[in-house]
Amino acid sequence: MVTRLLLILSALLAFAAPAWAQSDDISAASRSVVRVVVVAVEEGEVVGFGHGSGFAVAPNRIVTNAHVVALAVQYPKDVVVGIVPSEGSRSYGARVVRVDPARDLALLEMDQGRLPPIPLFLGAVPEGSPVAALGYPGNVDLATARSADDYITPLPPTRSMGNYSNERPINGIAALLHTANIARGNSGGPLLDQCGRVIGVNTFITRGDEGDSPFAFAVANREVAAFLRASGQSFNSVTGECVSMAERLAEDRDRTAAEERERASAQAAEERRRQQRVAQARIEIEEIRENRIALSILLMVLALVALGAALVMLMKDRHRQAYVLGGIGTLFILAAVALFVTRPSLRAVEALEKQGAGGTAATPIASFAGRHSCRLVPERSRVTVSSSPDITLEWADGGCVNGRTQYVQDGDVWRRILVPTGDQTVSVLEIRPSGRQYVVNRYLLGAGAMSRARALRQRIELAACTAEEPRLSALSQGQEQIRQILPELPNERLVYDCSADD
Repeated sequence: MVTRLLLILSALLAFAAPAWAQSDDISAASRSVVRVVVVAVEEGEVVGFGHGSGFAVAPNRIVTNAHVVALAVQYPKDVVVGIVPSEGSRSYGARVVRVDPARDLALLEMDQGRLPPIPLFLGAVPEGSPVAALGYPGNVDLATARSADDYITPLPPTRSMGNYSNERPINGIAALLHTANIARGNSGGPLLDQCGRVIGVNTFITRGDEGDSPFAFAVANREVAAFLRASGQSFNSVTGECVSMAERLAEDRDRTAAEERERASAQAAEERRRQQRVAQARIEIEEIRENRIALSILLMVLALVALGAALVMLMKDRHRQAYVLGGIGTLFILAAVALFVTRPSLRAVEALEKQGAGGTAATPIASFAGRHSCRLVPERSRVTVSSSPDITLEWADGGCVNGRTQYVQDGDVWRRILVPTGDQTVSVLEIRPSGRQYVVNRYLLGAGAMSRARALRQRIELAACTAEEPRLSALSQGQEQIRQILPELPNERLVYDCSADD
């Protein structure tokens, strides 16, 4: 039996060990990749050893190939399974939860420890797009391992880069054909897109006889998703297109600049319309003034004529006609005075000219205070690992959110940095009241960087909202120290537009 175990162990475990330029997304994905160790024991002695690769779909659940743990399924009393993370200082025992030999997939559960889960990408993968494989190739171990302990010591996975060719059915199972270099020991490791999302599980390679170029196969994600659902295992999935953070930020800057130009154009058009209204009002007012002044002059002339006629009538002792003509003259004078006094003033035009002088008067910005519903804007976001449902937040002037979390102001932006105790993710949350936006920037950090962030977070004492300037200043300084250890760009950016709830 021992000989048989050794033969099977030596033949086990497929391939996949990809790497690719200095990519933060691939680095983030590597946190979730593990070495799956299979050890055959007989009468307390280790008689065989082999390994494959895997990745976390839940904090304590690992996906790998079924053939990696086939011996543990066949000889559960004589073969044990171990999980060696890519970070940390120890490994963990595991049990086989479920296997699917047809799909060559297995689900394992660690007895201790937690890992950051990695999402499955369930969208279409463009043919020819770059892919990366992560895992623990045996030929690298043979070249670098100095003892058996190296196989159970946490080490970063090996990476390789290639291109996705197309999908091929193998025994009725959808498989992805690609050119990322993999080797024995990488079986069960993830095949990733450029955003570090799993698109398949590496399983085997073609033979490279007589100089033929090798190709690799990965179980397609729709098969992996079906396997996990059948296992009752929840998992995170994303479908958005893969766009680099630099490209997304550039697009957002261009979009913001275009919106600013559009606003400026609208303001200029409104200013032109205002000036036209002012010019038209001036013409109308001046016309009315001229008409009234002319009419006043005419009435004064008529008044003089009437009064002159009244004087003539008095001289002829025709008193009745004199009184009538005098009354008419007096009325003409009063009417002339009234028209002159009530003529429109040029001050009305001056008021119109002053209104919005130098541009259209700015529309007052409504207060952002209150409860808001915030909707994700996909074209401004980069979603790689998170679900992105709509959220609700309540904002109070002074930077208090939901009655418990204090933000600090930096120009037009209010910011708060969250460093969780469990997850290996630092989130920089931003609220922009003038633009009515809520922005979440997520940094997926390695264990070392995460420990430094948590140490800095421990120095921040503020745990509630406050208006006290010294405490706000201390919070601002503490957050700035955390920001200084973060990478230049986040791995994920979620941009939400917010509207006030009625």
